[in-house]
Amino acid sequence: MAKASAPKKGGRRSDKLRILVSNDDGINAPGLKVAEKIARALTSDVWVVAPETEQSGASHSLTLHEPLRMRKISSRRYAVRGTPTDCVIMALNQILRDEKLPDLLISGVNRGTNIGEDVTYSGTVAAAMEGTLLGIPSVALSQSYTSPHPVKWGTAEHHGPLVMRKLLKEGWPENVLINVNFPDVIDSAVTELTVTVQGQRDAANIFIDERIDARSVPYYWIGFRRHRGVVDPKSDMAVVWGGGISVTPLHIDLTHRRTRQALEKALK
Repeated sequence: MAKASAPKKGGRRSDKLRILVSNDDGINAPGLKVAEKIARALTSDVWVVAPETEQSGASHSLTLHEPLRMRKISSRRYAVRGTPTDCVIMALNQILRDEKLPDLLISGVNRGTNIGEDVTYSGTVAAAMEGTLLGIPSVALSQSYTSPHPVKWGTAEHHGPLVMRKLLKEGWPENVLINVNFPDVIDSAVTELTVTVQGQRDAANIFIDERIDARSVPYYWIGFRRHRGVVDPKSDMAVVWGGGISVTPLHIDLTHRRTRQALEKALK
């Protein structure tokens, strides 16, 4: 088990714990400030390395065809002109190369859920995935909201430290990252904290919006229809839509064991 050092008993901070915070919404995102507050509830040793601009939907992409630019904003706070994955790599291999490595990576808090198939597109989850691949226990945090209503950041800020303390106390395997989603309710209305499975929507929710520019040339926006449908009651989607906090362990190894065994016999 890869187990980060738990905070001291009684909810006090532990200066022995070093936390790296990143995201995909960018260095100026409100959710990043919330993630920092959650981290500082656990320790004073917090480093922030986040994208210069929003990278939502970047997934686990790397910047390979142009140089990375990094800007030091203040002590232990940096912006990288690249993807969330770039940020984690820069943090561990450049910024902290002569320092103690982080005991924990927190990615988020994302504006919007990362549930079901969203995790395959998510830059928030990808930052946690890269941290996991590089040997750092990693957690992705996301706050559900319904446009055009304001994001209830207070829910993640209020419940985040408690969720993190419980996770740190238990620990989790080295090839697993933890995906946490907070519901679109005020903090006092949260119904449960539940360990879930990754859900799956019953209909495709991606659409193409075709438009015409001023020169009569078509251009396109990729969008998402928020169709809920019928889902597994034990899934991340069901719990978050029901007002609960979803905690989903995601496995880096994507091998489907049963199919592998069947193909192994068939292809001999």
